[in-house]
Amino acid sequence: MVTTTAPRVGVLALQGDVREHVRVLTDLGAEVTKVRRPEELAAVDGLVLPGGESSVIDKLSRAFGMREPVRAAIADGMPVYGTCAGLILLADRITDGIEGQQTFGGLDVTVRRNAFGSQVDSFEVDLDIAALGDPPVHAVFIRAPLVEESGEGVERLAVLEDGRVVAVRQGSLLGTSFHPEVTGEHRFHRLFLDMVRDRVR
Repeated sequence: MVTTTAPRVGVLALQGDVREHVRVLTDLGAEVTKVRRPEELAAVDGLVLPGGESSVIDKLSRAFGMREPVRAAIADGMPVYGTCAGLILLADRITDGIEGQQTFGGLDVTVRRNAFGSQVDSFEVDLDIAALGDPPVHAVFIRAPLVEESGEGVERLAVLEDGRVVAVRQGSLLGTSFHPEVTGEHRFHRLFLDMVRDRVR
């Protein structure tokens, strides 16, 4: 009898919608750890960077000694999925960041913070995403960032009708401007878990 080991993944639990990601990943059969310390990061094979406030997560990651371990894990090829603020934290370059704001980097994109406006400008839209198949993804944008530029190695997974890019993948890194974890949309998390399984196989 063949048994498959549940993928061991972490959710960076410094600030943001941590519980929602933990719930989705657990429902999909993953072994999930809330990651706040370097030793917890070292025990997982993939990491989710949740939505929240990117500048706060940045500051807390430095305060908790997590910035360099996360950067090292990304450089070593650990699969990482960032949603909203998590996408900002994965970006090599940001515009409209607060003074001194840093990212973990690794994703060859330029991201604009709060590109669609404030909380009251939040919106929902259905996106056709070939990598995920049918049906369309119901995407919720809350103070969402936007991918303004991307390097040659970056795959554009989802674009709005006007051509603006809202989901990307590059190697072991995956990022979405929107929040699949709050709409019951599990396909991005399944894609992330497949990336983790491929990495540890």
